[in-house]
Amino acid sequence: GVGPSDASPDEGVVEDLPLIDEKAVEQLTEGLISHYLPDLQRSKSALQELTQNQVVLLETLEQEISKFKECNSILDINALFSEAKHYHNKLVNIRNEMMMLHEKTSKLKVSGINL
Repeated sequence: GVGPSDASPDEGVVEDLPLIDEKAVEQLTEGLISHYLPDLQRSKSALQELTQNQVVLLETLEQEISKFKECNSILDINALFSEAKHYHNKLVNIRNEMMMLHEKTSKLKVSGINL
């Protein structure tokens, strides 16, 4: 005859399925959801807040970076002005030397004519 060793491991499963109470499954599902849902909602709102804070932080960083860029350009302009002043002084000195040399050559010409 048919003994316990001849039975398939799946045998009886099909017969057990109709015994599952759909209401019990629904209640278990609701229980599971109600257990995890509040934590998930808190995590979601915390992540949203974190994301908003990151956006604000990024905007602030971009503003600070633009300020540093402005500072660097101001420093470059200051360097250009000090360089221009330096070369202006050189030009003034050269002009004074040329005027002095012109006076000396004029005096030498007068002296040469007188000789």
